[in-house]
Amino acid sequence: MDILLVASAFNSLCQRVHVELADRGHRVEAVLASHGDDAVREAVRDTAPELIVAPMLRTALPEDVWREHTCLIVHPGPPGDRGPSSLDWAVAEDAGRWAVTVLQAEAGMDAGAVWASVPFTVEPVGKSDLYRGEVSDAAVTAVLLAVERYAGGSYKPRPQSDPGICVVRRDFFRQERRRVDWRHDDTATVLRKLRGADSRPGVLDDLLGQEVFLHGSHPEDELRGRPGELLATRNGAVCRATRDGAVWIPELRPRRGSAAPAPFRRPAADVLGDRLSGVPEVPAPLEPRPGRRTWSDIRYRRHGDIGHLAFSFPGGAMSTSQCRRLLAAYRHALTRPTPVLVLGGVRDFFCNGIHLGVIEAAADPAEESWTNLNAMNDLVEAVLRTTDRLVVAALGGNAAAGGVMLALAADEVWCRSGAVLNPHYRRMGLYGSEFWTYSLPRRVGDATAERLTREALPVSAASAVRLGLADRLVTAAPGAFPERVRRLAAALAGTPDLGERIAAKAAARARDEERRPLAAYREDELARMRRVFTDPEAPYHALRSAFVRKLPCGSPRPLAPAPALPEEAR
Repeated sequence: MDILLVASAFNSLCQRVHVELADRGHRVEAVLASHGDDAVREAVRDTAPELIVAPMLRTALPEDVWREHTCLIVHPGPPGDRGPSSLDWAVAEDAGRWAVTVLQAEAGMDAGAVWASVPFTVEPVGKSDLYRGEVSDAAVTAVLLAVERYAGGSYKPRPQSDPGICVVRRDFFRQERRRVDWRHDDTATVLRKLRGADSRPGVLDDLLGQEVFLHGSHPEDELRGRPGELLATRNGAVCRATRDGAVWIPELRPRRGSAAPAPFRRPAADVLGDRLSGVPEVPAPLEPRPGRRTWSDIRYRRHGDIGHLAFSFPGGAMSTSQCRRLLAAYRHALTRPTPVLVLGGVRDFFCNGIHLGVIEAAADPAEESWTNLNAMNDLVEAVLRTTDRLVVAALGGNAAAGGVMLALAADEVWCRSGAVLNPHYRRMGLYGSEFWTYSLPRRVGDATAERLTREALPVSAASAVRLGLADRLVTAAPGAFPERVRRLAAALAGTPDLGERIAAKAAARARDEERRPLAAYREDELARMRRVFTDPEAPYHALRSAFVRKLPCGSPRPLAPAPALPEEAR
């Protein structure tokens, strides 16, 4: 069918719905409701869709649109649940089970007839992680079922007046409910409050005299202090005491309208700056003892012949310091005698490339862009030059731009079935780096590499395997992915021809180096990127600023052909 997606942003769920529908042969277009009702109406006129699907919508559809077309709304709550903060309530109330419901748009918000509903388990993770994982899986299943039922023509959606549906109206989840009472809330309560707002909207608080939103939370089992006291910093995060323990908070966002010059999410220590004078920096344990509960964004562990270098950065982006720390950890992993090394293998994001938020907040964004990109290149090059073992990139969640190229530097790429890849840079006005001109054609061929980077569209995990971007599709729930990866890695380490594969890999790298050195790829890519970074009129700067501030920018049609790159970046 011809399907139009209407969304407030082309976020992870919208991308996932798009690729899953496209994989099944549907012709899919998209329009951003954030550009206004007229943009939606124009898209409807242009595409004449047989069906409209709204995967993520913060505002109501124009009445003339839903009256004239069948419009399916994806609601992250069970049938009968109504209100704009359904998932927030699920986390706050510690619900064990929840659901995603696809219902038909009508005058009453969330009151339309039910086309499909799929339950999911509410895992004790951040709301955004839950959204990209269990919610996304359930939503895609529900959307595909609803589309199939609609296409069949005989299914009658279930009205919410059905006595079997219990209608529950939930208020907007306001900051008053999110507030942490540091003197009285126990650690479990603090974690639940912070996890319920880890990405959007954050928990408003006062830290060292500055009004900020807190983003993210992880328990700490050793550090202790007066409730509310800042106890330590670690790799950009801050540790704050609760009445019976402590929590790590990785990111802060200055309240908009405050004196802070960069009102968007960044590492907590960067936001607080000199206010942290006297707060000690506590090193992160790269190999924490079993059972330790503390926060570290990079961890290494060894299981026999398998080394596992796990990393998890907020939002998936990596700043200069994060790239350098991950490179140091990677070099540490290479000192261990393991013939198989797994990168990633955790739930949620793999990597989204350089950290645009840290870059935007820098005194010289162009120079920080350059520094961050070189640090990312150093990491990717280290993986490409590893010839004494097999390296596996295990993607439990999404990857984009340089993050995809980090994965492609490995010998094998394993993707959880729910992952979405964006192997391109063009929509941020960039040519790209991280040795993509070597790794991408090596994987998919010159023609497909050119198409992927030119069209700049998301790719499903299943399509990634078909194209050669990935080697294995791992069908597993988000929480089950790490253990599934461990077992697959153990099987790989036990294959009788492993030594031969490693030797063949080393020989191939030597042949490729003789044909054209990696340094040549790097030099050419960086020269193009440097010209863009240093050009104040290059679209990259405006696109980056709009992205980190979550402002509408560019076309209301996110699947439209990507704009041509500036001449200097081609």
